[in-house]
Amino acid sequence: MLVSFPGQNNMLVLRSFMILFFSCITIKINLCFPSIPSSLKTLSIDGHFDFEQVEHAAKDFGNRYSYLPLAVLYPKSVSDIATTVNHVWQIGGGSELKVAARGHGHSLQGQAQAHRGVVINMESLQGFKMQVHTGNFPYVDVSGGELWINILRESLKHGLAPKSWTDYLHLTVGGTLSNAGISGQAFRHGPQISNVYQLEVVTGKGQVVNCSEKQNSDLFYSVLGGLGQFGIITRARISLEPAHEMVKWIRMVYTDFATFTRDQEKLISGQSTFDYVEGFVIINRTGLLNNWRSSFNPQDPLQASQFKSDGRTLFCLELAKYFNHEDMVLVNQEVKTSLSQLNHIPSTLFISEVPYMEFLDRVHISEIKLRSRGLWEVPHPWLNLFIPKSKIHSFAQEVFGNILTDTSSGPILIYPVNKSKWDNRTSVVIPEEDVFYLVAFLSSAVPSSTGNDGLEQILIRNKRILDFCEIAGLGVKQYLPHFSTQGEWKSHFGPHWEAFIRRKSTYDPSAILAPGQRIFQKPIAYS
Repeated sequence: MLVSFPGQNNMLVLRSFMILFFSCITIKINLCFPSIPSSLKTLSIDGHFDFEQVEHAAKDFGNRYSYLPLAVLYPKSVSDIATTVNHVWQIGGGSELKVAARGHGHSLQGQAQAHRGVVINMESLQGFKMQVHTGNFPYVDVSGGELWINILRESLKHGLAPKSWTDYLHLTVGGTLSNAGISGQAFRHGPQISNVYQLEVVTGKGQVVNCSEKQNSDLFYSVLGGLGQFGIITRARISLEPAHEMVKWIRMVYTDFATFTRDQEKLISGQSTFDYVEGFVIINRTGLLNNWRSSFNPQDPLQASQFKSDGRTLFCLELAKYFNHEDMVLVNQEVKTSLSQLNHIPSTLFISEVPYMEFLDRVHISEIKLRSRGLWEVPHPWLNLFIPKSKIHSFAQEVFGNILTDTSSGPILIYPVNKSKWDNRTSVVIPEEDVFYLVAFLSSAVPSSTGNDGLEQILIRNKRILDFCEIAGLGVKQYLPHFSTQGEWKSHFGPHWEAFIRRKSTYDPSAILAPGQRIFQKPIAYS
C-alpha cells in the first residue's frame, strides 16, 4: 500500500513520486469513481468512515490541488488506523488504493490528500491524553495528530516547553516530524526530529510498533524526516526544557549581504547569547522601518525616522532572548554586549519585549489578520531550500540580484544552522557542509492575477531559481521536497538513496513497484 502522513496544518500527506506536474492552475479532480470498496464498510473499528462528506479532505494550505478521496476515516484509536492500513495492504498494490494521513491540512502539493483513496483524519484520534513528565529529563507524550500549540499550552502549566519549534505552531506533531521541523532555534537545539525520544508508528503493513534509539531503531530513524514513507506517527515522546516568561525580541537592518551573513554565522557559533536567530530579505520595499514601529521601539527614534530604504535590497536580522523577570538586569547586559559586536545599521535597531507565548505563536496573529482580509486561503507555491554555506553568496548574488525584483508576494527567510545538531541517522536530506542555510520563499499568489504576484509567474520564478542552482552546481537540497520523476528523487537522496529504498521495502513493501510506475507518496508541512 502507499502510505502518506499528515501535513502539519500549514507548515506539511503523501502524493506520488511520479505525480504529474500541474502548474499555474488549481486542479479539481472530478472523475467518476469506481464503486467504493464494500470491504471498508465491514471493518470493525471504534471510529467511523464517512463516504459522503469528503470535500474538506480534498483541500490543503497549498490550495493548488484538489483530489477527492473515496472515504475519510475518523479514528478513535490507533487500532482503527492499524486495521484500515492493514486491510488496504492485504488488498494489495493492484488496487491502487492509497492512504493519506491528514493532520491540520498544511501540505502544499496535495500530499495530505488521497485521490480515490482513504484519508485518515488524525485530529480525531482519541484514547490518549497528553501527559507531561517532569524531572531531570522532562518530556511530554502526545498523539501524532496533536497540534504543537496545544503542547505548548499544556507544558507551560508545568513550567516547561519543547526546545525546538516551527515558526507556525498550528501544525501536527506527526506532520513536522515527518519532515524535520525547523525554526530559529535550530542552530542551538537542532530540528524537532533531534528532540524526540520515542515514537509509536503504524507501518505500511498495519503493524503498530514502538521505536526509539534503542528499540527498533531503524524504523525510528527512518520515520524521522522520512516524508511519511514508512508509516504513520500515532504517538511521540518529545523532549522538554524549562520555559521562560518573557522574550526580548530584536530586529535590525543590513544593506550588505556579506556583513549580514557574517553576523548570522557569528551568532550561531559557540555559546550564543540568543535563543533564536533568523533573517529575512526585503527587496524593493519602501517605508519598511515605519511598518515595524507599531510593535518595535527603535533604539534611536530620531535616527530611525530618518532612515530611507529607497527601494534597496535590505537584509533584516531577527533575534530573541528568553528570560524571566528576575533576570532582567543580567539579560539586558548580555544582550547589549552581544549587539555591540554586530555590524548592523545602528539607527535600525528595534527592540520589543513580549510574553513567551506571544512570541512563539507570532505567525498565528498574522494568520488571523490575513483570514479577515480573505488572503489566507490562496495558492501558496512555496519553495524551501537548504544551501551550503560556501555557496550562499553565489546564490544570493543571482537570486536576490537578478531573478527576484521584489518581495511583495511573501516573506523570504534566510538563516544558518549547524549540521552538528542534526542526527545523520534520520531520513532527512541536508547538505554535507558543517553550516548550511535555510532559504524559504513563502509566496502567496493573488487569485486571477497575471502579474508578478500571480501563481503562474511565481511558479516560473521558482523554476528559474531551481534551474540556476542545478546549473551552477550549488549542492542545494529541497526542504519539504516535491519532485516529478524517480530520477529527481534519486538525485535528491544521492548516496542515501539505497538506504531509503531498503527501508521502504521493509516497512511498506507493496509500494515498491517497477521503475516508471507510481512509487512513493510523501508528506509536506510548513516549518
